[in-house]
Amino acid sequence: MKRTILAILLCLAMVMMPLCAGAEDAKTIYILTPTEDHGWTGSVATFAKASAEEINAAGVYKAEVITAGDAAEQITQIEDIVANHAGDAAGVVILPQDDTVEFAIQQLVDAKIPYVAFDRIIAGVKDSAVANVSGDNQGVGAAVAAYFVSLGLQPGDAVIVFEGDTSSVTTLRNEGFAGYLTGEMEFDGQKIADEVKWTEEDLAALTYSGAMNWSRSTAKEYFESLMSDSNNASIRWFYSQDDEFALGILEALTGSAIDDATKQAILDNQIVISAAGGSENLYKVIRGEESADLAAAFGGLAVATYSPAMIQDAVALMVSFLNGEEVAQDYIVPVEIVTAENVTSYVGFN
Repeated sequence: MKRTILAILLCLAMVMMPLCAGAEDAKTIYILTPTEDHGWTGSVATFAKASAEEINAAGVYKAEVITAGDAAEQITQIEDIVANHAGDAAGVVILPQDDTVEFAIQQLVDAKIPYVAFDRIIAGVKDSAVANVSGDNQGVGAAVAAYFVSLGLQPGDAVIVFEGDTSSVTTLRNEGFAGYLTGEMEFDGQKIADEVKWTEEDLAALTYSGAMNWSRSTAKEYFESLMSDSNNASIRWFYSQDDEFALGILEALTGSAIDDATKQAILDNQIVISAAGGSENLYKVIRGEESADLAAAFGGLAVATYSPAMIQDAVALMVSFLNGEEVAQDYIVPVEIVTAENVTSYVGFN
């Protein structure tokens, strides 16, 4: 995904900071993210560390990235900041592990430590945040729906929706998809044409997988199970709410669990897959660098952008706030659709 304006301006914000503060006196911006391992959440820490390096190089504030493997560990980290570092904490930028972190975030608020929430916005404390930064989850769903319609999706066509989890992320991505089809939402300033608008009855054609917990292997197994009934090879439209799910479908189509006749029927039907994220692994497929013959047989393959690099926008907003600038509390990063026609303009994450 193209780096957003706020992230680009982070370095400029550093240059404009007052130069009187010495590094030894600088307060610390704590950036709390999931463990840096792989996939979308792992890449958040990678981009956070790049922002921290810029802050530390400027010398006005310090920055420290702290990663956690689960919610309990993250809660302990927040409690440690409140108990032992409240005096030197400039602020906290956090991607909450889940909603159970709410009470610990409230402790930050009570200790008057400003915080910026990223991606997972917890309703009970969102009004206390300096800013709530996220991608446009409804926009992801609307973008995918618009892409499908552009390729010929008709009211009542069967669509399989690969859902992420039970959080607001999945709910919003579902709402955006259905909302575009029924004409309640737009994408890129446009609404669906009246002649292909869906009714509420048409939405019964959407089949939801249930929570896959962002797992490629779970998506692969689900697709293989679905295609164990060869009649399902006639289903053309697959809305994957994460790149990992799309990659799981690709693995299923190159594996041995689906018989060759069913695979050929799937490809003859020109399957269309649209994911969400922007991983380099999927961009390679779209660019034709991997699984080229398979992808060439698809009716479409695309990604709705939702980059982990957005954490840098969250950090930049915290810096702006600490510099005394006015910061909008709700900051939504817009969605773009990446296809073979424009993929060379985008940089994926690992």
